Amino acid sequence: MLGKENSRSYQEFNDDDNEDTQSPGFFDDATEDLDRDEPTGRISQEDDIRENSPPIRFSKACLKNFFTVVLIFIYLLLTGVAAFLAYQTISDFLERFHHPVMSVTYKEVDSFSPPGIALYPGKAQLLSCRHHYHDYIPPLVDPGKHQEGDCVINDVTYFGPFTNETEKRALVVRGPSDVRNKELIFMQFSLNETEEDFSAISYMLFANFSDLTESANKSDFMRDCESNYSMWTFSGGFRTWVKMSLVRTSGKNNEAVEFRQESAVVKFNDKRPASEKNNELFFAVFEWRDPFMQDIRLIVTANPWNSVAILCGVFMALFKAANFAKLTIQWIIRMRKRHLRNKARELNQIN
Repeated sequence: MLGKENSRSYQEFNDDDNEDTQSPGFFDDATEDLDRDEPTGRISQEDDIRENSPPIRFSKACLKNFFTVVLIFIYLLLTGVAAFLAYQTISDFLERFHHPVMSVTYKEVDSFSPPGIALYPGKAQLLSCRHHYHDYIPPLVDPGKHQEGDCVINDVTYFGPFTNETEKRALVVRGPSDVRNKELIFMQFSLNETEEDFSAISYMLFANFSDLTESANKSDFMRDCESNYSMWTFSGGFRTWVKMSLVRTSGKNNEAVEFRQESAVVKFNDKRPASEKNNELFFAVFEWRDPFMQDIRLIVTANPWNSVAILCGVFMALFKAANFAKLTIQWIIRMRKRHLRNKARELNQIN
């Protein structure tokens, strides 16, 4: 009797279990209860499983490494560009500072200051010196003979700056000034004999004739002029027409005046008797070329403010790049710590 009752009760208990297991709402109710009781724990476990899954972790690690390399490359590129711009800016500023450019302007004037025309005739004699206007020179009358003149002439004797033992004699003539009326000076020289193979008369031009007349020592003044100005020549048997132009150059510390000239040479048709042709004649004409004075100034095109502005921009870019590098390094460290934490979590789960 007891065995039958036990078997019957076990069968009833088994039937009850089968009915509960096979009921369609059993798992649903259990799932709802689990969701209701432990929602946070299941979601966190699913997230851990998803994060710790090998394919996803591998792809994230690759992306992190890739972006890390890209960010470092961008930082190096920005640093290189900024350094190149700084070097280029400083080099360009120094180049412009040490090599100023020339600015040429032309100033129109009604008259020039009378220049000084220093002539070195040597053994030749000055026969005549006269002022004429409007590019007109009257026909020669008795060439080779002394004639009246109207020029202002100073006779200066001095020792040359390069050969102190050689004494020089200069005839300094007051040059033309009225450029509007085309004032000119016509001079005639005569040379009886010469021991040289070539006969010529040297001359020199300087800015103001008044500098000579107002100087305390005319010999020293002429010596200084000869050491600073160029010398030219005109030959015998020709009429040399010299057209002058004045160039004023302003440098960084001083100012210089230079004469430029254009000369035209015309042969003299000597109609004198044969007995008088032994005396060689020299003819020279001096006038201004045009009423324009050329002014040359050296201008430094390097602007320090532009360079400072560019350098400020470069340093700002370097600062931003350094800040960017700092943030990149912090991000790399944070990613490394997260990777180590996830790895430690995996080991704890396995254990």
